[in-house]
Amino acid sequence: MTVAAPSTLEREPTIPRAQAPAPPPPVRRSRVLSARRLPFVFATPAVLLVAVMLVVPLVYTIVLSTTSAEGSLNRPMDFIGLQNYWTALTDSGRFWPAVMRTAVFTIAAVVIELVLGLGIALLLQKPFRGRGAVRLLILLPLVATPVAVSMMWLLIFEPSIGFANQLLGWLGIPAQGFLSDPAQSMPVLIFIDAWQWTPMIALILMAGLTTVPEEPVEAAMMDGANAWQRFFHVVLPIIWPTVLVAVLLRSIDALKTFDLIYALKGPGGGPFHEAETLNILVYTLTFAFGEFGYASAVLMLFFILVVAFCAVLVLSRRRGDLPRASKGKRIR
Repeated sequence: MTVAAPSTLEREPTIPRAQAPAPPPPVRRSRVLSARRLPFVFATPAVLLVAVMLVVPLVYTIVLSTTSAEGSLNRPMDFIGLQNYWTALTDSGRFWPAVMRTAVFTIAAVVIELVLGLGIALLLQKPFRGRGAVRLLILLPLVATPVAVSMMWLLIFEPSIGFANQLLGWLGIPAQGFLSDPAQSMPVLIFIDAWQWTPMIALILMAGLTTVPEEPVEAAMMDGANAWQRFFHVVLPIIWPTVLVAVLLRSIDALKTFDLIYALKGPGGGPFHEAETLNILVYTLTFAFGEFGYASAVLMLFFILVVAFCAVLVLSRRRGDLPRASKGKRIR
């Protein structure tokens, strides 16, 4: 007896196999390259604009420094090579004294601002009542323009009616010349610059102190380290890159200080050139004497000094020339 095969309707339905997903269509190499180049395409106009704004004046100044341009730029000028540079480098009457004043002003101002700014940042690190108001008051000098600050301190240090001499009189100290005294002009200028820009250093260092973790500080406390040891062995190595950034930014700004000195001492840095920095010297040579070629050479020498100084700071940071935190050693 034969059994009939089941019909097609009675057969169990077969489950189709799961098919692998179709591979994505190949991406053209041109599309990949265009996607990678897209950020550069958008950034190119801005980069070209900045390059033109930097390179064109620099090249023009270099070319002008090798000519005898004098009196007016419309007058014919002769190519004299490096004669202007040699004249500046052998000028012991105006150029090298201006270099020394620029160095003294920059180093003294930055050191004072760094010490005071670090102290202020450490004091404002811990919470206390009225800390926000104190921060606001400390940052107020940054709001004022350098010319406004100069006028304010010019009235304060005025020899006859200024508040500074009145205060010295109450203390029994003889009146001082301050800005009118050639020997006191540079210290007074450094003091005014430190008064205005110390808050900037403090603001940068306060941001750096927020990155200091609590664990190494607490470990140093358990080792018996006092506050000074904790600062020099733990805190300072951690914030040292921030300190270098603050020094770099402030040094560049101090090197090119012009408005403060010009507003307080006038053209030439005073009657005896007692406050004549390189910026003031370049301004005097350009607009008072019309020596455009020689002034351009002095400006290029100043530019080289600034670049060299900044390069030293940047290289010192990259090489790791900074204090290192004590690891694995008991602080004594």
